[in-house]
Amino acid sequence: MIRTILKNTACIALLGTALGGCSAVDRLENIGQAPKLSPITNPVMQKGYQPVVMPTEQAPPGPRAANSLWTPGSRSFFHDSRASHVGDILTINISIADAAKISDTTSRSRANSDDANLTNFFGLEDELQKALPNAADPSSLVKMGSNTSNVGSGSVNRSENVNLTLAGLVTQVLPNGNLVVNGHQQVRVNYELRDLQISGIVRPEDITSDNTVSLSQIAEARVSYGGKGQITDMQQPRYGSQVFDVLMPF
Repeated sequence: MIRTILKNTACIALLGTALGGCSAVDRLENIGQAPKLSPITNPVMQKGYQPVVMPTEQAPPGPRAANSLWTPGSRSFFHDSRASHVGDILTINISIADAAKISDTTSRSRANSDDANLTNFFGLEDELQKALPNAADPSSLVKMGSNTSNVGSGSVNRSENVNLTLAGLVTQVLPNGNLVVNGHQQVRVNYELRDLQISGIVRPEDITSDNTVSLSQIAEARVSYGGKGQITDMQQPRYGSQVFDVLMPF
């Protein structure tokens, strides 16, 4: 009776450890529920956020002219509605159309053959036959051969096409005037959550008059487009399979 209780307790402990290590408890709690949307928070206050530090030089302010309507440092005579300060919002157009096709084949082969004999060596070849009567043949003392062949081939065929638009937030203004932007967008449709994140550095001059900027004009761009939900979960291998793939040496 005691042995059975101990065995059941050990099984429950192992099961609890496995569920906790694989975050299965959270998945069990969310059965039948849609994925939760992340709250709207300040990106600077999020865990893991690191301010961008770049080698920049701050331009000295221009001289102020008396009796002039022009303000030094302005990009236009009229009010500029483009994002330029921390907290301003701008629209980011993401258009990715990448295609890569690489094919490589390598073939290498080599054949070696060596044959040596000792039919006459001051009469000592006869002594060799006396020492090894059944194993030594002066006409063919050494005969070696080797063949080496190596064939390798590889190919890469990749195609990506992403077209999205989202609003980003200016989180920093660097000393040279460049803007650090951060955008985060989530869309939930039928228990499937799509998550889009982008961050990078934008020149104010690259922001168009309608307050938009393209991905190709964002330096140090980081784009993440993924999701979670029932469909995404079914596309992922089980935790046991992932652990087995890591630990299996073959």
